[in-house]
Amino acid sequence: MASEAQPIFDALVIGVGPAGLIIAAELCDRGLNVANLAPTAATAPWPNTYGIWVDELGSLNFPEELLEHHWRNCVSYFGTSTTQHQRDYGLFDKAKFQKYLLQRCATATWHQGKAEGIQHLDSHSIVTADSGVTADNGTTISARIVIDASGHFPALSQRPKQANVAYQAAYGVVGKFSKPPVEPGQFVLMDFRAEHLTDAERQQPPTFSYEMDLGNGIHFVEETSLAYAPAIEFDVLKGRMEKRLAARGIEIQEEQHIEHCLFPMNLALPDRGQSLIAFGGASSMVHPASGYMVGAMLRRGPELGAAIAKALQDSDASPQAIARQGWEALWDRDRLRKHYLYLFGLNALMGFEEERLNHHFSTFFSLPQSAWSGFLADTLTTQELVGAMVGMFGKAPNDVRWGLMRSVGGYGDLLWQAVAA
Repeated sequence: MASEAQPIFDALVIGVGPAGLIIAAELCDRGLNVANLAPTAATAPWPNTYGIWVDELGSLNFPEELLEHHWRNCVSYFGTSTTQHQRDYGLFDKAKFQKYLLQRCATATWHQGKAEGIQHLDSHSIVTADSGVTADNGTTISARIVIDASGHFPALSQRPKQANVAYQAAYGVVGKFSKPPVEPGQFVLMDFRAEHLTDAERQQPPTFSYEMDLGNGIHFVEETSLAYAPAIEFDVLKGRMEKRLAARGIEIQEEQHIEHCLFPMNLALPDRGQSLIAFGGASSMVHPASGYMVGAMLRRGPELGAAIAKALQDSDASPQAIARQGWEALWDRDRLRKHYLYLFGLNALMGFEEERLNHHFSTFFSLPQSAWSGFLADTLTTQELVGAMVGMFGKAPNDVRWGLMRSVGGYGDLLWQAVAA
């Protein structure tokens, strides 16, 4: 039990990555008394890069100054075809993005330590932290609602156990190359060309290259897998990247940063009956069919923040009652339906070999931009999403149609879950 002298915060956020700071900022913006708990300092540098389509950032009223890079020449290569996306892409300046969120969290109380347990009382919850916690009154922190934003494998939030978790994996290099891997000022979203691989390698799960000109002779090249269970190993991705570059007569001359990226794409949704809320990876918010999540957190953070602030206005509301309103804002029926449709799409793509995958993406990006951009951002309604999927099926070559129909036999339960949600 917390002592009488220990404060009871309005909200306690677990985690200081993008998810933790986004939701903490939303809560602080609403005048709530917010605490944060994480094993690392809130100012610790974020390790990974985060990209977003520039028009998404604009629609969210976020300053474009948070972008370190902005590309107008955005292309993809699917087999022998070149796709011009006619859409701008940006890469966050991680330090500016983090600083921007921290400034909005100026009123928050920061604790450093690892969350180890939680107890729910009628009026508030008590989180137990390890001995590293920087709290004056011991190793517990009390709050009326707890938001777990500690990542894909969260500290406190619970989700059903599952087998065969599919991971997106990537190995990338920021540095100098013997010659530019892309055209000046160009961003390559996906390069699925695979002529540099042996026939045996091309029978293995396909991977693609994600490339960008960072200016001043610096480039980023990353070999990426869509999603596979088990994950493709980093050594395999590194080898494929080196082969891809060598086939184009390119050598790495200076490695300024090595990026290892690994995250689950199809984790089960969290238990939405628990008396805390999960956000970000802890809430399975990664887009199952594309891997995007930052844009979703920026869009859905305000909705969750508003729901929590409203629920807290009832001074008698229990953690369970507050959490219930938060879960409804985060995972309403429309989002649940779309989630299962995206999971169906993910499972279908994981079964596509190289040629069929190239045909799929060529067709997908030939849809109206409003359809494919809305699909990637999860901004379509269920009706619009179904319309886009039907349109995709109608335009696709026969091998893609057959692959999708075959997937209905294997993963039709996901379609049923979308209907039943």
